[in-house]
Amino acid sequence: MKKSLFKSLRAYRHQPLSLFLKLLVWLSIALTVGAFVLLVGYVLVMGVPHLSLDFFSLTYTSDNVSLFPALVNTLSITALALVIAVPLGIFAAIYLVEYAKRGNKLVALVRTTAETLSGIPSIVYGLFGLLFFVTTLGWGYSLLAGAFTLAIMILPLIMRTTEEALKAVPDSFREGSFGLGAGKLRTIFRIVLPSAVPGILAGVILAVGRIVGETAALIYTAGTVAAIPDGIFSSGRTLSVHMYTLANEGLHVGKAYATAVVLIIMVVGINALSGFLAKKITKT
Repeated sequence: MKKSLFKSLRAYRHQPLSLFLKLLVWLSIALTVGAFVLLVGYVLVMGVPHLSLDFFSLTYTSDNVSLFPALVNTLSITALALVIAVPLGIFAAIYLVEYAKRGNKLVALVRTTAETLSGIPSIVYGLFGLLFFVTTLGWGYSLLAGAFTLAIMILPLIMRTTEEALKAVPDSFREGSFGLGAGKLRTIFRIVLPSAVPGILAGVILAVGRIVGETAALIYTAGTVAAIPDGIFSSGRTLSVHMYTLANEGLHVGKAYATAVVLIIMVVGINALSGFLAKKITKT
């Protein structure tokens, strides 16, 4: 091992800049992995001892501070937000890549708007959702108001990632489909979109991560009621809001860490499922 290390260093003796850049890259990798392991390890150490069956009770009380209602609310609001945002984002990206002409002013306007929306703080989205969905439309603090607010937040992300995934599909795929007599719409849905599925799913995964971790926008729109919802117009807290509430009260900080553990497991599970589906779709 020492000999191989010396050989590597000797190979860079006439290229000190390359050696410096390589060491910088490895240092960045080590810092990134180390920060991730430290963060996840700390959360697991602090949270796992507080996981218990009572913590997953169907009903929330001041004694068990069950996260089960928050888990149901998180899954519900995530599904609602994705149902709203994913089709809009994908179809918008299809128009920008496949139909819009180069140099189109509308395309430039849409991209500028998407980039601007991506940089707006979540608290601003929450205030907008409070004023428009909760107050003006009269939906009140509800899962629907929270889902629409989150859909607006993740729409630019899904649109841009889908756009890049569609651009990555070689033009030869389109030309071959056209050469076999397929129309543009059939080519898009049978050739282009299946090839872009991994990239699209990557955007959806990032969107799910933002939904699951969002707190500020949901406090103003979905509310903080710790109960299983009766419908989409019911108020309810998500896991991130549940964790924030427990930590803010200061009475169940250990349970807040346990909620963080469940959040990590949930995100990892979603990532694994998305990767599995991407492989299956790509093979077919």
